Amino acid sequence: MRTLHANILTPSGFVTGDIAFNAEGRIAHITGNPAPTASVRDAGLPLVLPGFIDLHVHGGAGHDIMEGGDAVQHVTRLHARHGTTALLATTMTAPMADLEAAFSVLGAVCQQRPAGAARVLGVHLEGPYISEAKLGAQPPFARPVSHTEIHQLHALAPIRLITLAPEVGGNLDMVAQLCADGYKVQLGHTTGSYEDGVAALQQGATGFTHLFNAMSALHHREPGMVGAALAHARFAEIIPDLLHVHPGAIRAALRAIPCLYCVTDSTSAAGMPDGEYTLGRHKVFKCLGGVRLEDGTLAGSSLAMDQALRNLVDSVGLDLADASNRVSRFAAEHLGLTDRGQLVPGAWADVVMLDRDLALQAVYVEGEAVPL
Repeated sequence: MRTLHANILTPSGFVTGDIAFNAEGRIAHITGNPAPTASVRDAGLPLVLPGFIDLHVHGGAGHDIMEGGDAVQHVTRLHARHGTTALLATTMTAPMADLEAAFSVLGAVCQQRPAGAARVLGVHLEGPYISEAKLGAQPPFARPVSHTEIHQLHALAPIRLITLAPEVGGNLDMVAQLCADGYKVQLGHTTGSYEDGVAALQQGATGFTHLFNAMSALHHREPGMVGAALAHARFAEIIPDLLHVHPGAIRAALRAIPCLYCVTDSTSAAGMPDGEYTLGRHKVFKCLGGVRLEDGTLAGSSLAMDQALRNLVDSVGLDLADASNRVSRFAAEHLGLTDRGQLVPGAWADVVMLDRDLALQAVYVEGEAVPL
């Protein structure tokens, strides 16, 4: 049994004490005395938080999920080294043959986690059921929702999350069925109106994909999809790399959306030097701290979740417990998971250990130490 002595973040707050993992990779017990959040960074002990959960990962370490082959293993190991203990492999808008090729590899990885890697919880199907007018960095293969396509892909690897544009013909009518089939539906890459967003939420959609980005903006007489999220959402993604969304807009969303959670939308450029990389069928370029298409359009990010946490604390101004929820617990809640995203006995021992500057000292995925 492995035991860590630290300031440990539990659902009821920090405790100074011990957390122990059993041989099955779950948390055996947590013991200790309450510690105030405001002082834990200066207490001289390491900080133990739930491992990060990223529901929007396209790539990393020079590899893209759409490549197939062993790309996902490189991606998940890179993100584990940055504290992400569980993630959704995220596919691009693409022809069905390309999606099938990617999914055919992901199914096995979902069943058997590679050593030293984050757990792949399933797939986030970001497109192809989006608006041609809001592709962002998605390739031009958008089309209406196809239940047949989804069924075929899900048979290869479990789809947990689907992004769609509700205004595209037939998509809104499919939301209730998709939710009844067990998929989480998010709204994104959309020109849809406020009313379209509200209607989709009423049909069972539960989230918004990279809030503010690639969706109709807020105007006081036309609230748009952003307005629907701010007025009605409980869950929404946001990319806190400080390029996709201004810290002030992040603060506004935090006041409006109770379970706003962070994603990286990371590409193959994550963990790599400046240069040329791929995102699906696109060439993308990492420079000046971001990832862009040739025309300058932001194309995912090179963000990792440990930096996301630091940005929330140091630039947005959240306390550490709140920031932790937004890189871990709320994403788990959105997927309906109770055994990840929080440090409680019986949950998976997905743990990050940090120093007072929030630099990673250790990562454990299901009790296994990850080489950093």
